[in-house]
Amino acid sequence: MIRLVPRTETSAFWQIATPVMAVAATMLAGGLLFAIMGYDPVSAIRTIFWDPLFGPAAGYSRPQLLVKAAPLILIASGLAVGFRAGIWNIGAEGQYIIGAITGAAVALAAYPAPEMWIFPAMVVAGALGGWAWGMIPALLRNWFGASEILVSLMLVYVAQRIAAWMAFGPMKNPEGFGMPGSRNLQQYPAASNPELIAGTGAHWGVVAAAAAVLATWFLMSRHIRGFHIRAAGTAPRAARFAGVRPQTLVAFCLGLSGALAGAAGLFEVAGPAGQITDKLGVGYGFTAIIVAFLGRLHPVGILLAGLLLALTYIGGELAQLTMSLPAATVQVFQGMLLFFLLGFDVLTRYQIRRRRTA
Repeated sequence: MIRLVPRTETSAFWQIATPVMAVAATMLAGGLLFAIMGYDPVSAIRTIFWDPLFGPAAGYSRPQLLVKAAPLILIASGLAVGFRAGIWNIGAEGQYIIGAITGAAVALAAYPAPEMWIFPAMVVAGALGGWAWGMIPALLRNWFGASEILVSLMLVYVAQRIAAWMAFGPMKNPEGFGMPGSRNLQQYPAASNPELIAGTGAHWGVVAAAAAVLATWFLMSRHIRGFHIRAAGTAPRAARFAGVRPQTLVAFCLGLSGALAGAAGLFEVAGPAGQITDKLGVGYGFTAIIVAFLGRLHPVGILLAGLLLALTYIGGELAQLTMSLPAATVQVFQGMLLFFLLGFDVLTRYQIRRRRTA
């Protein structure tokens, strides 16, 4: 028999080892699942994790890695700040959608003006839209004690309905032959988010993601607010005695994560997505939660985890084309990854000991 013995402090070794173990276990479990489904497990794993970087189609897939990773890293950077404080924003997907809508609204209102201020104004509007959507659960928690988990999650579905209404109504392209969706912002030079360096996939969203990683690292390690966040997460009662105001912290963390998610939505709708549609949300907000935890809520870890999860998106699409794997392959992989990560995470707080029998 075995038993779990609480550690006196969190194990630094297992903090690093458990994400690696979770990835390895996901590959093994995924391979077993593919074998049960009748696919070659080795070929499937190679197609998802190797071919996008080094396979025959790598010339196309590699630039897509940054395109997919940028919104994940940008959103996860904001989420991790709140998670470190014990403030759980589960609704980043909704903030992502609202940011895309408010940012695109600036472009559509200015169309077809060629002014240079349009794209910067879109970025500001997208961030403000996400911030405002994130402040709703913050205010409800501060004023009424509502759970930010439930409120932020339910607001995702509200945001999805708003996006559908915009695509079929106020933002519908008058020259779109009755099809739902806004004008294609990629065809509007003043509002587009183009590739900055040809062949790399890097657009302004990639720059923003890199800046977010650096900014959150500075915030958490060099700024007094970062100390307040860490204190609130590890010892809430002691943090109050140290002068930390919980309500201010809730507003700051949910507002920050909302703003970054909103900016990610704007960069996506002005770039790869191109337009507001009723299918605007693609799950980046939820996947970013996995990225944050897989990266151990650390900026460098989030950067690496974002690239890994982006690889599963690209590899999953490639596997669908070349092996006819089901479209749900990516979601299954991401779900297993989170499952194993949370399971192995017990090793960071507990030691496994053999129970002695009399």
